[in-house]
Amino acid sequence: MDPRPIGVFDSGLGGLTAVRQLTAGMPDETIVYFGDTGRVPYGSRSRETIRRYARQDAAFLLSQGVKMVIAACGTVSSVAADLGESLPVPFLGVLAPTAAAAAAATKTGRIGVIGTTATIRSGSYRRALSAIDPALEVFDRDCPLFVPLVENGFLGEDDPIPLLTAERYLAPLKEAGVDTLILGCTHYPLLEPVIRRVMGEGVALVDSGRETALACRRFLLSHDLAAPPEHEGGRRFYVSDRTEGFAGIAQILLGENLDGQVEHIDIESY
Repeated sequence: MDPRPIGVFDSGLGGLTAVRQLTAGMPDETIVYFGDTGRVPYGSRSRETIRRYARQDAAFLLSQGVKMVIAACGTVSSVAADLGESLPVPFLGVLAPTAAAAAAATKTGRIGVIGTTATIRSGSYRRALSAIDPALEVFDRDCPLFVPLVENGFLGEDDPIPLLTAERYLAPLKEAGVDTLILGCTHYPLLEPVIRRVMGEGVALVDSGRETALACRRFLLSHDLAAPPEHEGGRRFYVSDRTEGFAGIAQILLGENLDGQVEHIDIESY
């Protein structure tokens, strides 16, 4: 048993979808979350910049005494998957568990992937799915406006802004007849009602945050790293920009008031 916290980082708010699932499945665990709100989005950055940001984010979490680092960020998981090689604690990204879940879910073998520009350009999901089953057909599409929409609170299913954006981005995937769609950025589950409305009920949506949380639970249990049952879990939140905006959106997602519970840090010092 290990009572140390789990460290989770993302470019902004999206990783909270993983935190929500981690808390639901492992209430005894303490979670330290860092959202790099001052430098979001990562998906439009160069490979070198993304890798530098990821190293700084992980360094901050290590300074908090975490037992594991989770990159709840599809961009980092795609562009800096080797980050774990330099860390003294286990590392988990969203790519492998999400690809495995999509391969298990599809009935037709036609899988769609949406993600940031950097994620789609990297071809990471194509390679991961091909390694599982070379017969799978993969159709991918970058959705660069989804992250800014989430970060600015445009989440409503009936809001014309995210709806029109989703219709434009997802049209080629609908035409391709995919039966499974990977939400390859942890921001995207926050737009799930909009995406489901556009894609239709017959398409299975694979939530990268949920699949990563499930993989984390399996890893901790199998390596005897889970917190003891009597341990009082909790959450600590850190951001690199204004705390107010983050707390407001996080309250919608997590269902609790985070005023006064979010702390600003200087990520450039790590």
